[in-house]
Amino acid sequence: MWIFGTSVDKNINSAAVLILRLIAGSFMMVHGLQKLDMLKANPVQFADPIGVGEPASLTLAVFAELVCSILLILGFLTRLALIPLIITMLVAVFIVHSNDGFEKQELASLYLGVYIVLIITGAGKYSVDRLITSRKRRY
Repeated sequence: MWIFGTSVDKNINSAAVLILRLIAGSFMMVHGLQKLDMLKANPVQFADPIGVGEPASLTLAVFAELVCSILLILGFLTRLALIPLIITMLVAVFIVHSNDGFEKQELASLYLGVYIVLIITGAGKYSVDRLITSRKRRY
């Protein structure tokens, strides 16, 4: 029985990775959409945790949280898309919320853990990445 074993069907694993990508990507995309609205403000008011200026910090956050989340959902350039997401969550946990309690660090830490798992596993069978690599193998 699979409940007691460590062996799971590869299709189930791929479905689990797809579900993880869809949930994490969709939830993070909401954060990116909220920040996209902030880009329209003049002047931009946003944290500048790495010293590149508020507009640049916000732009980088929007890129990671919106654009890279869409790529994650699609499973396209997944490992590359995860790099900005991981960096953004590292900044959130260890710089922006470093002096805050666990309740402020918890969500970013959870996303960070999910993104680390996904960068290790890759996009899985149900992804654009897989479609591209399977087409290359045929030729």
